[in-house]
Amino acid sequence: MIALDWGTTSLRGWLLGDGGTVLDRHAAASGIMAVTDGNFDAAYRTFTAGWRAAQPALPALASGMIGSRQGWVEAPYVACPAGLADLAGRGVMAGEAEAALRIVPGLSWRAPDGMTDVMRGEESQIIGALDDGGGDGLFVLPGTHSKWARVEGGRIVGFATYMTGELFAVLRGHSILGRMMPADGAMAHDSRTFAAGVADGLDHGHDLPRRLFGVRTRGLFGDLGEPAAPSFLSGLLIGAELAGARASGQIGAGATAATLIGETTLCTRYAEALAMAGIAARIADADVTPRGLWRLACAAGMIDT
Repeated sequence: MIALDWGTTSLRGWLLGDGGTVLDRHAAASGIMAVTDGNFDAAYRTFTAGWRAAQPALPALASGMIGSRQGWVEAPYVACPAGLADLAGRGVMAGEAEAALRIVPGLSWRAPDGMTDVMRGEESQIIGALDDGGGDGLFVLPGTHSKWARVEGGRIVGFATYMTGELFAVLRGHSILGRMMPADGAMAHDSRTFAAGVADGLDHGHDLPRRLFGVRTRGLFGDLGEPAAPSFLSGLLIGAELAGARASGQIGAGATAATLIGETTLCTRYAEALAMAGIAARIADADVTPRGLWRLACAAGMIDT
């Protein structure tokens, strides 16, 4: 089968064989925002042409923003709690019969405090991580918009989104704090300074707007050098994220272990921060997405098993 992770800025694909074995992989800067005139059918055919030329009848499944209102066909959100069967049964079809694509729906959750949260794509990664030895518990997916998800009985029962990565980029590039950081955008990791930022965020995350101004004053009085400033800011924001997830009582409260899913370097930073919060972390392997899509395809009856 063909498995696709079709996001806002990028498109990743895998050709999967028996048991979900990765036979080939391909990536392109063909996210939904880069598709001219919304011609997703043409983009899909071009991206998969090599695989489909050899086997025209290959079933194909995609997750991510391709199922959003800005994507090819909207795949309505499935409300939590939801698991493999719920997601597999609610996929939508796009494209022509000879080159059809099934799209996985996203998830929504209305938290006890009344806030509604959504995800698209991360649900497939979590399902793949569950198949990778990760059982029930806490799953953290660092990124531009970090996700914290709680799994019970193999179903995602709740999750929360933190705009930590985007907030870092905005502060670094468009605030007074960026003036005290390397002008070339360098981001050399300073582990000691990062840990100090995490500690500040864990202890004072509830007062984040004020602690952010403290990044500036640390620089003014020589307590924080320009090369290390990005590490402190990153640590402060991640620490505040952890403190918020723990204090909210909805996702991370009481957790002592977590599975991290995402880019290795960023997951390693989160693992360091989680350890400071008393949470042991394991990093899932890089192929949780195609593995999750394989499991969803099997559950949807797309593949004979």
